[in-house]
Amino acid sequence: MGRRDLSPLARRRREELTIMPKAVAVLDIGKSNAKLALLDFDSRAVLAIRTRKNSVQPGPPYPHFDVDGIWEWFLEGLTEFAGQAEITAISTTTHGAAIAVLGENGLALPVLDYEHPGPDELADDYRLARGDFAEILSPDLPGGLNTGRQLFWMARRFPEEFAKATAIVPYPQYWVWRLTGKRVAEATSFGAHSDLWNGRGQTYSTLAETQGWTKLFPPRAAPWDTVGPVLPEIAELTGLSPDCRVVAGIHDSNASLLPHILGRTLPFTVISTGTWMISFAAGGSLDHLHPERGGLAYADAFARPVPSAMSMAGREFEILTDGKATEPSPAEIATVLGRKIMALPAFVAGNGPFGHRRGSWSVEPATLAPGERTAAASLYVALVAETCLTLTGAQGPVLIEGPFAKNRLFLSALSALVDRPVIGRPDATGTTEGAALLADGPDSSRKAAPDPMPAEPLGGDFAAYAAQWKEQAEA
Repeated sequence: MGRRDLSPLARRRREELTIMPKAVAVLDIGKSNAKLALLDFDSRAVLAIRTRKNSVQPGPPYPHFDVDGIWEWFLEGLTEFAGQAEITAISTTTHGAAIAVLGENGLALPVLDYEHPGPDELADDYRLARGDFAEILSPDLPGGLNTGRQLFWMARRFPEEFAKATAIVPYPQYWVWRLTGKRVAEATSFGAHSDLWNGRGQTYSTLAETQGWTKLFPPRAAPWDTVGPVLPEIAELTGLSPDCRVVAGIHDSNASLLPHILGRTLPFTVISTGTWMISFAAGGSLDHLHPERGGLAYADAFARPVPSAMSMAGREFEILTDGKATEPSPAEIATVLGRKIMALPAFVAGNGPFGHRRGSWSVEPATLAPGERTAAASLYVALVAETCLTLTGAQGPVLIEGPFAKNRLFLSALSALVDRPVIGRPDATGTTEGAALLADGPDSSRKAAPDPMPAEPLGGDFAAYAAQWKEQAEA
């Protein structure tokens, strides 16, 4: 049988693919921003990147994420990137505390913004249903930060819409469904303070079973499992290959953790930073977690429980700097330390190790220069981070992922506090690196980028400053 002749267009496309690099596309949705990154498949160098704000629609029926706006932006980005590389795989990673209730043809209810206080209307009833911390390893959090509380509230406030549900999927897998038309579930998002997961048993919680939600959870997949190729209409619209595969996806903080659990010796600590600061004590014990102080266990990519602590320190940093963070000068740092200019926790209520306190400044912050405010805010986040590490019994080197990996004062202060190596990872968006790794599967021999030198511990007046901060914060 002879070789079939290709059309001129098909020949040109095949010629283009022979010279374009192979790549992985990563959709990375954080609470504040969404990012689409194109990474070379072999080197994992970032070839291109697009970002947008993760906006929230005011309603009705309640504040919810603008999934249609993200989808249009996502398709535009894939179209752009398909002209630069042969995209062989797409990986999705998102923030936690977001879940999609799907009907026959789309969302039965919008994806709730977890900062909406609506679910607190039924907080007392929900606490009776949610189960013991020993089972769910998840703290009782306000608003929609426990995904189970979201579902509990939706089912009672919007019973007609909820009754139309045909599937309930975590947020990373919502985007997988839009790309492939297939519905799957995955452990890392269910294991992120959702109350829907039994960490020790590596299965769904009693709450999820008794509420009847597990009947709506699709089959589970590992985060690196190929769910399917992109839908034909998406391939045609964007110029992607019809064979471009989509992996099941992963919770964003677990994406930061993944390269390290594949390639490092236990114990070690990873702090994933962004709007949230999540501290993973890999190799630690589950026996000493403090749920009332942000202690919990996440499920890693292999569904194993990892003792952890969470704090909205990135949001607090933005509040403390009034959104105008700048690199502080040595003189400004010395002024903050010498005058003991400090912010005392907490500036976002109800979460983290100091969620029961109301935040305050030792001076009127409006009188401070931007560099001084940034210095005080950086020291604040370092002190909160050290508290989280102590509460989880973290050991080994401390690896910082995300934006705070570039904050030199934060790194130096934390190094002085923990007295062991503190390393700001070179990729300031470790979630992208970890999510791209899913394209290799669980047996990848690919190593994380080499560690830079550890931060130099902060000296000067910092020891006295830290002692005073801790005394007042713990009072």
